Amino acid sequence: MAGCIFCQVAQRKREAEIIAEFKHCYAMKDAFPVSKGHILIIPYMHVDNWFAAHEEVQMDMMRALNEMKTRLDKEHHPDGYNIGLNCGSAAGQTVMHLHLHLIPRYHGDMEDPKGGVRGVIPSKQKYNIIDALP
Repeated sequence: MAGCIFCQVAQRKREAEIIAEFKHCYAMKDAFPVSKGHILIIPYMHVDNWFAAHEEVQMDMMRALNEMKTRLDKEHHPDGYNIGLNCGSAAGQTVMHLHLHLIPRYHGDMEDPKGGVRGVIPSKQKYNIIDALP
């Protein structure tokens, strides 16, 4: 798609720091990283979101995710990871081209990370699992 930032990167019409290439996708450093080492995994073919992608593309992205995790372990030694896909504007997707976030996490990078990805709705991030059990 002509106006898509990630398509332009894939076609080498826009500068970006591509760090690895795979059959159906590439990995690049996030331009606005949440943490040191934040990587995006993006299919070459324009597709809006995870659910619209062919299974072959999804599987290649999963292979890329595992390879990039191994690379980040060696380069940055994070203490954990968040993996994220925003699908649709209601979920916070701002570039309507599928991209997977691999976000390294480090002890102390936030006061209380409990709830992890639940933090997309801050009032739902903190909970007590014991209170939820019968």
